[in-house]
Amino acid sequence: MRSLIVGTRKSQLAMTQTSWVVDRLKEVKPGLEVRMEKIVTKGDRILNVTLSKVGGKGLFVKEIEQALLDGRIDFAVHSMKDLPGEMPEGLVIGAIPRRENPRDVLLSRDGKMLAELPPGSVVGTSSLRRQAQILASRPDLRVEPVRGNLDTRIRKMREGQFDAIVLAAAGLYRMDWQSEICEELPINVMLPAVGQGALAIQCREDDHELLSLLAGINHEQTARAVRAERAFLVAFEGSCHMPLAAYAEVDGEEVHLTGLVAQPDGKEVIKKSMRGKDEWAVGKQLAKEMRELGAGQLLALSERS
Repeated sequence: MRSLIVGTRKSQLAMTQTSWVVDRLKEVKPGLEVRMEKIVTKGDRILNVTLSKVGGKGLFVKEIEQALLDGRIDFAVHSMKDLPGEMPEGLVIGAIPRRENPRDVLLSRDGKMLAELPPGSVVGTSSLRRQAQILASRPDLRVEPVRGNLDTRIRKMREGQFDAIVLAAAGLYRMDWQSEICEELPINVMLPAVGQGALAIQCREDDHELLSLLAGINHEQTARAVRAERAFLVAFEGSCHMPLAAYAEVDGEEVHLTGLVAQPDGKEVIKKSMRGKDEWAVGKQLAKEMRELGAGQLLALSERS
């Protein structure tokens, strides 16, 4: 096997995730040589605007995908939730390793859980999906945008800019920072983002040697669940910055998928579940039925607001 170059964002979490993947590949192919190439994305550069207002899809992946297409790197490690539903022609997801904890978690300055936060408490999140579900559960709270890496967001909370923040559990577990967590938010309170907790190993579709290697770290149960979630996302032509959520679990031969679309203010939420054996069909059909319930109009309203 030739030596490889892997592309990654520069954050501590991104590099930790990438190192984890490289270690798994070296277990499959001892002696494998891999060099890490750090790439700055548009989402990393623009930190003074909320993600939903920056505009465009693939804010954290586009520059890395271009490096793949140009042949400057051989593969890339992304957080699956950062990948838009559609990807550039010529690129594929070569592997999806076993999923980390997919839930969202609450961190608070006083160790309080979501239900215990005093009315008017300020909760920080950069996600319209999280904002909508927080306000649906606690309309008496204030939700304000927070950007930056995990440590930056935690520091801002400790400095008093926020009473609490909501983050993905997976990042904290991968960084071994789970002691910061005050509450794991239940799935029925905070439905995760599409692909949350999973990693996407992306490469060129004609790199058969690399695809053969990546197959050794693919976790098919995770891949099936993520395919159902991404089929739901694609049906809405969505990005990870819409007030849209989906989470699937594999139960024997069937996939059980729950989808959610909401107004950013949490005043209207459409949520529905479906199960079936074909994960792509389940995702598309669930999206179709939710569109019939008005989900498309909700997303259109959120884009205009």
